[in-house]
This record gives sequence, structure tokens and C-alpha cells, in this order.
Amino acid sequence: MYDLIIIGGGVIGCSVAREISHYQVKTLVIEKESDLACGTSKSNSAIIHAGYDPDPGTLKARLNVEGNSMYSQICNELDIPFRRIGSLVVAFHDEDIPTLEKLHHQGMENGVAGMKIINQNELRNLEPHIAKEALMALYAQSAGIICPFTLTIAMAENAAQNGVDFSLDTEVTAIDVCPDGHFSILTNRGRFESKYVVNAAGVFGETMNNMAGGEPFSIRPRKGEYCILDKAQGYLANTTIFTVPTKMGKGILVSPTVDGNLLIGPTAADIDDKEDTATTAEGLQQVIDGARRLVPGIQASKIITSFAGLRAIPDGDDFIIRSSKKIKGFVNAVGIESPGLTSAPAIAKMVRQILMDKGLLCEVKSQFTPHRKPVVRFRELSAAEQRNLIKKNPSYGKVICRCETITEGEIIDAIHRPLGARNLDGLKRRVRTGAGRCQGSFCTPRVAEILARELQIPIEQVTKSGKASYILAGKAKEQQMAKRGN
Repeated sequence: MYDLIIIGGGVIGCSVAREISHYQVKTLVIEKESDLACGTSKSNSAIIHAGYDPDPGTLKARLNVEGNSMYSQICNELDIPFRRIGSLVVAFHDEDIPTLEKLHHQGMENGVAGMKIINQNELRNLEPHIAKEALMALYAQSAGIICPFTLTIAMAENAAQNGVDFSLDTEVTAIDVCPDGHFSILTNRGRFESKYVVNAAGVFGETMNNMAGGEPFSIRPRKGEYCILDKAQGYLANTTIFTVPTKMGKGILVSPTVDGNLLIGPTAADIDDKEDTATTAEGLQQVIDGARRLVPGIQASKIITSFAGLRAIPDGDDFIIRSSKKIKGFVNAVGIESPGLTSAPAIAKMVRQILMDKGLLCEVKSQFTPHRKPVVRFRELSAAEQRNLIKKNPSYGKVICRCETITEGEIIDAIHRPLGARNLDGLKRRVRTGAGRCQGSFCTPRVAEILARELQIPIEQVTKSGKASYILAGKAKEQQMAKRGN
């Protein structure tokens, strides 16, 4: 029997898990995919927003500003790259200016510091490559960039260090409320029992709520398509650049990434299929056209990959973070659209307080460890540091991914860390093998060999992303000989 089960291994579920791991609470995180951060948490804009967008008085407004203020400490504790580069909302026409003024006023009301409206000269000093038609902009210094799946995995690792259990490849098929009030959760891996449940299932949040019998609400998926450009285009933007927002979102943005690439997107299209993450020619062209409107120097030929993510859009205009009035001990943390990534650590604190108010005993641990094991990023070390590391462990002297300068030592560490990588995408999320210019065309065979060796499985069982996504069908020579009867 667990005290708490969290359904969903995205940034919200893992943030709640880390927050709860401060306390003597027996906790389990259930995730239906083969790894963490496989939904919205791996496919978003990677922005830590300042907090001027949400309407004052909403959960979004309060939790955005609170969450933003927490990131410097969290990223220091978890050894996560994070940069406060600031953001710009750019006006191209005189009729856009009242919107900038409204956003500035909202930001002031929400408690956002370091904001001002800047003129064309100031804008050009910040962004020399901005379109010449840009008139002025709202500049927010506290906005930042982060890698969302690095954050999610780091939160989970630290939670696991502090006693939280995780069950991956575990899909919830039923949630039963027992006569004594505890929950019995049926999955493809058997039943799990718990006194309390937090629903952090993203676009499937409505499904989990309905299984438990909670008050009805609806969540619809909104698809956003993105492109990532080669690092050679990284110089084109110094801040995160937005257009004036619409009712469908913040529009196409241009932003640096913490790894030096350039991110452009997203589109915004409401769809029915909660698993449709396919890109489209029309959507990607919309991304390119929208980004070029902001930064004309963007070259489509420098796109190295594209992807789509789904945002969980609730039927109201705010996050759904509350305990069920019908089902005691069931807490929803869903409908977490933008600024959900920014708000995640503040949402976790709010959820923990709701659980305590509903009777979950939270005795503070005397042995809580806020810092996770440091991550070696070989390419960021000085030449002397690299030489010393290779002397201690020669596997760090073998570069496997040339585009990103990722060594065998880093790959081995990513496999054997808490909740370590079990497939190619898991390594890509942790150490960026296959994330560079060639998108894995050079390193994939060697990475697969290392995975097979370290996991002690046949190489034919290595997958791209779990389940049946095998990358090899067998050994060609042996299969040909078998067909010939040799």
C-alpha cells in the first residue's frame, strides 16, 4: 500500500514527486511510456515565461511568477543548464501597441519585475537581426530557457534518490475506489494500492478523472509543430522573440536553446487524437514563414529536425488544480497548458498543500538530499579537465557522437544513473546522442552497441523508444545463410 500514487511521468508528475520526496510519504509514479518526459514535457517551447501573459487573479498568473522565481535554485541543485536570456513581444503595427501596453500592465499586476516597453533602437540593440518592420517590444528580463526533458528527468532522478518509486511502461486501465476509501489502480503490470492519487496525466487527464469518477471536465489536445535549426543559425536570436499573442496562444516564436540551436514554432491546431504528434508540410511551412517574419535571416536549409507536441487545453481558461469533491483523496493537476513548464515547481507545492489539507501526513525527512549526482558534460570541460577525466576513466576519451561531442563515458553514466536510459531516445534526452546536425546517422550503430552491452541484451532488442520500436531485425548474413539452408 502506497500513501500516494502519481499518475503521469511528465514535468508536473515528476515535480510533485520531488516535492513530496521531502517528506515521509511512500510514493509511486506511474507512467505509461517507456521513459519519463515522453508527452508534452518533451515537445514544447522550452521557455521559462516571465508572467505577463496570464490574466491577473488566475492560477496561471500566480504560479507562473512563483515558479519563475524558483528556477535558479532548482537548476543549481539539480545541475541543469538554465539561462535567463529575457523575452520580447514585438509590435509590427501601430494597432499592436495597445496589446503591448495591456501585457505590460498585466505583468505589473502579476508581480513581474524587470519589464519595460522598448523603442525600435533599443530593440535593435538587443536583436540586430530582427525584421526591419519591428516598431517596439515588451522586454521582460526574467524570462529564460531550459531543456524541458532534462528538467523532468532531473526531478525524477532526485525524487528516486529520496525514496520515490517509479513504474514505467505501466498503463492505467481502471481506478477503483475501495469501500475503506483507498484506491486500487489496475494497470497492464498488475494492481497498485494507494491512499491518495494525484492525476498528472497531461492530455489523458480527463480519462483518468473519469475512471476515478471525479467531477467532469474536458481536455482537448492542441497540436504545435516546431523546427530546430543547426547551431550555425544560433546567432540570429539573443532572446526569446514572440509576436503579439492571439486567443490560440503566443504564436510563432524564435528562441535560442540552452544547447546553442535555434527553435522556431509552434503552430496551434485543436485536434481530436490524443496521440497525433505527426508533423505536416503545411504546419512546418507555417512555422518557417512565421519565424521569418520575425527574423528574416532564418534559412529553412539549416533545419536539422522537426517535431510536434500536444498541449492539454482545459475547458476553462485556467489550470485544473484541485481535489475532487466526489472522490476523497483524488487530486487533479491537469489542463496544464502554457505556462505549465514555468509553473511546474510552484504547482508541485500547491498540490502538496492540497494533499496535506486533505489528511496526507507529511513528516519532513531528516535525510532529504536536494542535489542529484553531478552530470559530466565532456564538451564543456577545459582541456586540462578533459585530460584528467580520461586518465581516471578512459571511456571518456572515446567520442561516440561527433556532432555533440558525447563520449562513451557519458553514455554509460546515463544508462546506469537512477531511472537510466533504456533506449536510443532515452539517451538522446539525457546526453544528446543523435540530437546534432547529422541526427544520429553517424553514432546510432555505436550507441546501440553500447546500450546492448550495458543492458546485457541482444542488440536486436535495442529499441528507439520502447515497446516494439526495434531498430534491427536481425543479422543479415545469418538470415541469408539460414534461407539457403546452410
